[in-house]
Amino acid sequence: MALIKSVRGFTPKMGENIYLAENATVIGDVIIGNDCSIWFNTVLRGDVNSIRIGNRVNVQDGTVIHTLYQKSVSIIGDDVSIGHNAIIHGAKIENGALIGMGAIVLDHAVVGEGAIIAAGSVVLSGTQVEPGSIYAGVPAKFVKKVDPAQAKEMNQKIASNYLMYSGWFKDEEDSLSSASE
Repeated sequence: MALIKSVRGFTPKMGENIYLAENATVIGDVIIGNDCSIWFNTVLRGDVNSIRIGNRVNVQDGTVIHTLYQKSVSIIGDDVSIGHNAIIHGAKIENGALIGMGAIVLDHAVVGEGAIIAAGSVVLSGTQVEPGSIYAGVPAKFVKKVDPAQAKEMNQKIASNYLMYSGWFKDEEDSLSSASE
């Protein structure tokens, strides 16, 4: 079972139809919306400030989401995919954005709606990523605009796939618990 821990009087709150991998860690002032999946070795550390996650968000394996004490919060919109081993630290990720594997998004950065952050990129503090664009590199820079309809379709497909994947694990857990009764 996932580690869900209260700290400083804050207890994480979960929406409906959530999948938390057995070794995911959710601490403190964290609110997760509906139809989300938080995957293996992911850490959502709302110990020093708030983390808010919208609906239909998948936070993939090894990701860390954290904040700065009294200075930044992490806000993740709806239909967001955060790739394996990403770090989101006190940033805002708007609806339908995609954060690539191993990317780092630092404090007070804003990743616009439908934007894509390429794998391995570093979005520096305070960067404003344009909606519907691709940013890549270290530090991340504008690469090109993307067709908004195409980006939305791709990001919704990824979100739907992760909802399906989480169903596989829930089904397995349900069948194991009913077999042991």
